[in-house]
Formats: sequence, C-alpha cells, structure tokens
Amino acid sequence: MNATDVADGEFDGLVALVTGGASGIGAAIAARLQAGGARVAALDLRAEGVAEGLLAVTCDVSDDASVRAAVQTVVDELGGLDIVVNNAGIGAAGTVADNDDTEWHRVFDVNVVGLARVTRAALPHLRASSAAAVVNTASVAATAGLPQRALYSATKGAVAALTRAMAADHVADGIRVNCVHPGTADTPWVQRLLAAADDPAAERAALEQRQPHGRLVSADEVADAVAYLASPRSRSTTGTSIAVDGGMQDLRLRPRS
Repeated sequence: MNATDVADGEFDGLVALVTGGASGIGAAIAARLQAGGARVAALDLRAEGVAEGLLAVTCDVSDDASVRAAVQTVVDELGGLDIVVNNAGIGAAGTVADNDDTEWHRVFDVNVVGLARVTRAALPHLRASSAAAVVNTASVAATAGLPQRALYSATKGAVAALTRAMAADHVADGIRVNCVHPGTADTPWVQRLLAAADDPAAERAALEQRQPHGRLVSADEVADAVAYLASPRSRSTTGTSIAVDGGMQDLRLRPRS
C-alpha cells in the first residue's frame, strides 16, 4: 500500500508534524498521513524540498529556539497539534573508537535530544488533543548488533528506551508514544552510502542479503507502520515498537542454496 491508495479519512480533522519530512522516510510518512486526511507540517533543515500540499517549516532540531518556533508555527497555521512523528536523524559510521567526543555529542544532540526538544515543545498542545500520539523513528540498529555502527546504534537504542519512558510518563495525559524500527531502507541517505562504496553494486547486494526477505525496506512500508501507530484506531497501543526490517531482527534462516 502507498499513500495514494489511502482515502478512508482515518486522520480527518487531525494535525500532524513530521520532522525530517522533506525526503526519504519522513516524506513518505508525511504523504501517508496527508492521504489519510491529516493536515501535515513537514519540518526540515531544508524545507524547500517539502512536497506540495504540506506546510513546510524550516527547523533545526538541535536548536531549542528553532524547535519552539517551528511547533508554534504549526499550531498557528494548522489550528492545533495531534500527532508528532520524530523522524529527523543523522547517521554515523565506525567502531566505538572511530568518532571523537564532538561527533558523539553532535549525533546524540540530533537523534536523541532533538526528539526530546520537539516532544517537549509539543506537549502542551498534545495534552489538549483527544487523539494525541507520538511516533519515534528508531532502527534495527537499536535491537541488533551491526558492525561499524557503534555511535548510530547507541543513539537509536536510546530512542527505543526513551519511547518506553515517555509512554509511561504521558499515558495519564492521553498521549500514546510508540516507535518503529526500520531495517536498511531504500532512501537517499542509503543511496549516498552506496555511492561512496568501492563497489556500490556489491555493497547493495550485501545489504539486501542481510535482510531475510532479500531486499531493502521501502519508505512507504515504514510510513504505513507509523500510520498504524499514529492512528486513533490504535488507542490501546502505547509503549511498543514495530519492526519493519524484513525479519532481520528475529528470523534465523538457513542459508539459501
């Protein structure tokens, strides 16, 4: 299913914001929520890339003033806020020894503290909603040990733990908090990584073989999982996660002959 197939109005009357909403998984999430009837704001460092029909808001999740101004713009322009999708994030490669303190702080500041900044700014508006939901984008790197991904994995593990803590803190406020764990997805970021490899075709094949279903995850597949978690139909779902990884985390298959 993709965004153009959805027209049942499950998000009618609701306002959603998606960080990192100008490209990749974030753009797919924004399109999916909009197709379901939501009024959607896409927050991004480069908001000029936001798709037509969405409210484009420039936002740096590593800057509290920028975050607060962006959230207020969404509320002012769209009339409230019901759904927050914390999708903005940056990557990092290497072992625990390969990044200096500055890089560790930079990636945590975007991937973890940025999530906290956006949610913190949104909380007063979410508390006023009858269908409040927060969905965080974590990663299979939070649940499986991947080589050369120490810093990135640490941040995504923090996102998974933070999701559960936030769910516990805010269930009494009527705010549901969940996360998704995408596997390696076919996004512009992954395409850039492949382009930088010595043998892009071989690297892509290795990534595809690492996922039991034998291919990269699509952005639309992640967006559908986010839509389920964000939907008012899922009122009893909080503090949990959905793996969209082709079975990478939990399946142990015999090698193909």
